[in-house]
Amino acid sequence: MKQVRAIVLRAAGINCDMETEYALELAGAKAVRCHINRIIEDKSTLDHFQIIVFPGGFSYGDDVAAGKILANQIVHHLYEPIQKFIDAGKLALGICNGFQVLVKAGILPGSDKAESQDSVTITHNDSGKFEDRWVYLAPQTEKCIFIEPGRQIYLPIAHAEGKVVTKDDTALEELKSQGQIAFKYVDENGREGSYPVNPNGSVDSIAGLTDSTGRILGLMPHPERHVRPIQHPHWSRLKDKTDGDGMTIFNNAVKYVQENL
Repeated sequence: MKQVRAIVLRAAGINCDMETEYALELAGAKAVRCHINRIIEDKSTLDHFQIIVFPGGFSYGDDVAAGKILANQIVHHLYEPIQKFIDAGKLALGICNGFQVLVKAGILPGSDKAESQDSVTITHNDSGKFEDRWVYLAPQTEKCIFIEPGRQIYLPIAHAEGKVVTKDDTALEELKSQGQIAFKYVDENGREGSYPVNPNGSVDSIAGLTDSTGRILGLMPHPERHVRPIQHPHWSRLKDKTDGDGMTIFNNAVKYVQENL
């Protein structure tokens, strides 16, 4: 079977790169953690991989705004190589801070930098505090290759700036009509709700977005923190003690590459 290669981006303040590397390798990929400066020095580095992951953490201390400095590095030094990577049919995943980076770099929700940056952003939680809890996610599209349609999953969040907002109602309707809302926050019965079901106040309960191709996914919850059943807060009561819910994201990505690239 084809060896899938994934690159996990590192930068100052990123702190989930090792867990992300581990999750990718559990899914069958060969994962490599690489500092952004090494990629800026040699942009051909990306040619050797089929998946790029922007992991969680607090890149550059989240000074200015969460993910903004790393996003600016990408815009000014790596936007074209990453766009070439995506145009080649490869996959990109942004988790928590990585989701913030993808949005603020204009990679999500679409391919047009200026338009994307203007239509969606991620800002401070309505609660005014850092939220560290477990949430239920309901998939909203069949377009995104990372998602198992119809499967509700349970993942942890850990963020202070996770509120997804759109420029206006037109931008929100565009996301809906194009099938670009990947996940919504729901309760255990699959129903949307106010805080704490929606932990940050995101418009329309949005927890994750995909691009028009379905090959880019950004989400605030952390799939790499629930890859083993014992990571579930009530793991001893679970009947099904196989993979943690987060593995569906990584398994689907690796499977896609094996079958299509």
